Amino acid sequence: MNSFGQLFRLTSFGESHGAGIGGIIDGCPAGIQLNLDAIQAELNRRKPGQSKITTQRNETDTVEFFSGIFEGQTTGTPIGFFIRNKDQHSNDYNNLKDVFRPSHADYTYQQKYGVRDHRGGGRSSARETIARVVAGAIARQLLQRQNIRIQAYVNSVGSIELDKPYTLLDLSKTESNIVRCPDAETAEKMIERIEEAGRNHDTVGGTISCVITGVPVGWGAPVFDKLHATLGFAMLGINAVKGFEYGSGFEGTKLSGSEHNDVFINDKGNVKTLTNHSGGIQGGISNGQDIYFKVAFKPIATLLKEQKTIDQSLNETTINPKGRHDPCVLPRAVPIVESMAALVLADHYLMSKLSKI
Repeated sequence: MNSFGQLFRLTSFGESHGAGIGGIIDGCPAGIQLNLDAIQAELNRRKPGQSKITTQRNETDTVEFFSGIFEGQTTGTPIGFFIRNKDQHSNDYNNLKDVFRPSHADYTYQQKYGVRDHRGGGRSSARETIARVVAGAIARQLLQRQNIRIQAYVNSVGSIELDKPYTLLDLSKTESNIVRCPDAETAEKMIERIEEAGRNHDTVGGTISCVITGVPVGWGAPVFDKLHATLGFAMLGINAVKGFEYGSGFEGTKLSGSEHNDVFINDKGNVKTLTNHSGGIQGGISNGQDIYFKVAFKPIATLLKEQKTIDQSLNETTINPKGRHDPCVLPRAVPIVESMAALVLADHYLMSKLSKI
């Protein structure tokens, strides 16, 4: 499946070392005045080569729109777009043509399809997420008309963790450093940890937190389209993601029910809760409080050091990959997490309008 969403739907295409990555967005309402510079700005947050702790692949990642936009407004027809690859070094992968890299999709992809593009992972590459960021940036502008805001940030790198709830952070400072952590002191430690991994030709993982404000009561559904379930589905579909939790998450299992329950109150005629262990979602439906969740990313599997493996003939061998790779995916993954959240919410927004017809 190369499509995501029901009413607001993205279909993506392209490979890491092909001509480029593109997509078609279907279901976007007409009449939205788009800020095209803001869409490109989101791509710039995701693109390689943006800092000393990211891969030095030099891509401008400039988006070209082919349809669905006229004089800066959406027309209600499919929005087609394309981002060209300009700095792919495919020869760096020649020695990997017949071997299975540890913890990559090489073996499973080969077994499923009988053929694979070994250059940078082909369709399995995280470069495909460019399409998600373009679509997410458009979805975000749709949501901003409803006063909905989405902000993600790096919460941990390896064992270095930002041990503060989001309510005590100034999330406007997230973009003030290259690791995208809103706490300057913790950010410096995270940067040092990533640089250490890079010097050792190794990688490091961590977590990204995301906060969504302004979602009204009633988005989602009680059974198969639970809001938290669709958010989890979206996040677990991002490359290198190994876990998802929302609200109190796993820590909530340590509380008793009387401690965990969110008590309702009447706040000047508005229904609110004293606590928000539910993460803004109850029974699969938004309750009007902040939605917050955390996404776990594994250490990237590509190591620029010798590793043991086997080849397609099942012979034991070793590999020593070349190429340009991130020692840590987290800084560039922040806009991807935000984009996938925006796609989910745009879909639920349109479904909420249909549910009341």
